[in-house]
Amino acid sequence: MNTLHIALKEWDLVIRELLAGRQVLLLRKGGILEAENQFVLEHPRFLFYPTFIHQNPDMVKAAKRPDIRLLPAEPESVQITACGEVARIFEVPSRHAMDQLRDLHPFDEPLIDMRFNYRAEKPLYLAVIRAFALAQPVRLPNTLDYAGCKSWVPLAQEISIDHATPALPEETLQAIIARIDATFAQKSEPRPSGSDTPC
Repeated sequence: MNTLHIALKEWDLVIRELLAGRQVLLLRKGGILEAENQFVLEHPRFLFYPTFIHQNPDMVKAAKRPDIRLLPAEPESVQITACGEVARIFEVPSRHAMDQLRDLHPFDEPLIDMRFNYRAEKPLYLAVIRAFALAQPVRLPNTLDYAGCKSWVPLAQEISIDHATPALPEETLQAIIARIDATFAQKSEPRPSGSDTPC
């Protein structure tokens, strides 16, 4: 059985957008390593751990705001429904280049501004994620071990990723990667490049 136990904490809305195939991009300022002339994420294969209270409707496009499930506190338990793997990581060359991809994510201008301005001396990275829906979602107690401002959490149990279903056909994902590559090459030197195989 293929399993994972490392999870990336991410907004509930983002996880649902990834599973629906409406989003493939995550923006990161940290946790990116360079190996063999390629950018890699600290954990290239992972589960998604949904978070709720920090979802900010002002940070997503108006059409997506009704889709945010706002809660007064994090729930007592969460359902793990998805896993992902990194298909490619790009260093974002400019805000103008990022703006050319606005149809590929639900984020509004204030969130993009915040990501560029936070630790402005460091580059902003765009991770293209190959997302999968778990065949058997797992509900876990939302304990204090998973609380706090941290991106990665080791779960208390291994979760099976066998028979997970890709959110997008591989050819569609590769077409998006090619588009990003071409867009970012317009204003900068080409960036180093990074399956229907679950996570």
